[in-house]
Amino acid sequence: MSRRLLTIAGILLLLLCGAAAETPSPEAMSAARKLVVTLKIADQYRALLPQLLLKLRPVVAQDRPEIERDYDAMTAPGAGIYGPVLASVIEQIAALYAASFTVDELRQIEAFYAQPAGQKFLAKQDALAQASAQIGQDVSQKAADELKQRLIEALRQKGHKL
Repeated sequence: MSRRLLTIAGILLLLLCGAAAETPSPEAMSAARKLVVTLKIADQYRALLPQLLLKLRPVVAQDRPEIERDYDAMTAPGAGIYGPVLASVIEQIAALYAASFTVDELRQIEAFYAQPAGQKFLAKQDALAQASAQIGQDVSQKAADELKQRLIEALRQKGHKL
């Protein structure tokens, strides 16, 4: 899930910084909204909202049981609090995609992710990203160890005592 968290956080950061200067066409927005649905971005963000609200709970409720009860009721799954936030995020992400790609590109991307291979990629992307990061760390550590040994040996050949 960390890959998705980073992706969503990055997208939100771009949105907050004003990602698009001009308004995309209605056709581009339609294609981008379809892509956002196919990519299941709403599901990803929906999964983050409870974590966010849980972190906000102690700040808002201030360890007061009467406030905590009302807070929990207001933020329970199915409560109306999620709807406007989710709709806003989806619309802004669609606008970002519409401003970043042509209508044809959006349709091609959506077509790929709508296919079984694209859906399989979406399902596995978090695990692949984590495994790739681990490979990168392992290879970097091994390379650093080997370079260290080479440098020490080269310095020893030059008469340095290490």
